[in-house]
Amino acid sequence: MDFATALDAAASWLQTVFLNEWTYYQLAIIVAGYLVCGALAKRIEPRVEARARLIKGNPDLLRVIIAFMRRLRWLFLIVWLWIADGMILRFGWPSYRWLVATALTLTAAWFVISVLTRIIRNQMLARVTAVVGWIYFALYAVGLDRVILTTLDGVAINLGAVRLSLLLVLKAIVLSAALIWLAVLIGNVSSHWIQRSADLTPSFKVLISKLVKIALIGFAGAIALSATGIDLTALTVFSGAVGVGIGFGLQKVVSNFISGIIILLDKSIKPGDTITLGDTFGSVRDLRSRFVSVITRDGKEYLIPNEDFISQQVVNWSFSSDFVRIEVDFGTSYDSDPHEVARIAIETAASLPRVASSYAQPVSWMTGFGASSLDFKLRFWISDPSNGLTNIRGQVLMALWDAFKAAGISIPFPHREIIMKTPVEVTRV
Repeated sequence: MDFATALDAAASWLQTVFLNEWTYYQLAIIVAGYLVCGALAKRIEPRVEARARLIKGNPDLLRVIIAFMRRLRWLFLIVWLWIADGMILRFGWPSYRWLVATALTLTAAWFVISVLTRIIRNQMLARVTAVVGWIYFALYAVGLDRVILTTLDGVAINLGAVRLSLLLVLKAIVLSAALIWLAVLIGNVSSHWIQRSADLTPSFKVLISKLVKIALIGFAGAIALSATGIDLTALTVFSGAVGVGIGFGLQKVVSNFISGIIILLDKSIKPGDTITLGDTFGSVRDLRSRFVSVITRDGKEYLIPNEDFISQQVVNWSFSSDFVRIEVDFGTSYDSDPHEVARIAIETAASLPRVASSYAQPVSWMTGFGASSLDFKLRFWISDPSNGLTNIRGQVLMALWDAFKAAGISIPFPHREIIMKTPVEVTRV
């Protein structure tokens, strides 16, 4: 076919298309659908937005709702074009629906890609998704998708009875990534719902959230492998190798994972607890599958392996109760009345805001006759150990200093006597 013949064929096709009355009918359907769907979206979007603003503490769900809410026009238009395409196909010739079918494909592509790029947080990943999505839909629109897929499927190698093609690998990667991402998103949304439950303990909430995420990710991986045509029974050798690797090289990882499950089941550690592990004192912020996040008073965040909480001694200041008893040692001179000293110490401690006097009154006992002082021990309770222990001890000691100074009670310091065995002559210059 020469150039003139091809030009005549193209002109004939364009004349047939634009002089066909069904082309104008389809164009009218598309324009009418765009206007009607736009008006409908303007009336529904404010109501959906008002309800969406009521969602608190679930940013992942809110992001998904907003992504759909801002594109209701295109969602309604997809439904409109899909119904129109079905009606034309049922009551007319298939060739009469080419414009509606093309508009439906492009609208669906725009809707899916725009929603995904809005939900995906990583900007680089969102751009890659948009580019790959538009390339595929462009190939689909011009009818080259089957050619590309056939070419990719032709690039293959045989591994025994398994035929591994480039198309199969790409399908496995795309489906696995998409389904696992969707599983993680659903897991995060369900985790926020579980965390808002008032009937579950904090550790049980974390356990259920992690089990739900693990189950969803495993289910998504199995679906992706099955959808790509990979026989799951062929993975038995691979799973055996993984088991050997876990037994030798991943002992600590598995140990920390199992320890994390044990911690969640026995409820020994939960978010918000104040703990001491070795030299680390702080508040538990989060429980992960491999470690526990502990924030200290100076703002440092320690990621402590779960195994340490099983194998080492842990002090949980708020395991069964938030009330903690603190002791402060002090001494006064032998000239002071020990009864008056104990009374002043009790009243001083009870006057401080952090001391839980309503739970138990402070007590002060004389514990011994020291080398240069009467030794006392002051005991009191607090209900907020997460706010620090050293600072409340310091506040009590400062208050005792002021109270003893006002009462004329002195706090002694050690005295030393020096005995000279040989006389020392002191002369005045």
